[in-house]
Amino acid sequence: MKSLIILLFGILVSNSLSANVSVEQLELLYSKPSVFESKPESEWLAQSENAFVIKSKYPQAPVHLLVIPKERVPTILQASEALIGEMFSLARKVAKENGIVQDGFRIIINTHPYGGQSVYHLHIHVLGGKELGWAPGFRLTD
Repeated sequence: MKSLIILLFGILVSNSLSANVSVEQLELLYSKPSVFESKPESEWLAQSENAFVIKSKYPQAPVHLLVIPKERVPTILQASEALIGEMFSLARKVAKENGIVQDGFRIIINTHPYGGQSVYHLHIHVLGGKELGWAPGFRLTD
């Protein structure tokens, strides 16, 4: 089973290396409206000076929170180190507040199309409340 998964992963990687995302395509993605810009403060679970936290609309775990900068930054590549640090501190804080620190949790940042980013407004996924496999909801077994 593991060798089949490794083979399939190799095929996916080799196929994806032959395609490229153009600068123009990225600029188009960056220009699309962000669903996070219209989130009312009443939905915020926590906030810091430059970021806020909401529940995911599409939870992949019992606890699935999103840490989002208040001002739109398309990806982690454009974010300042200070903002990234502040967002990770807020992620740690809400992980503690939601009781997932002791058992463990996962932090994910998707970047660009190949990284699985679908909303071009930087956000950190904080997932926990169950045992997570390699990918949320997926566990490799023999």
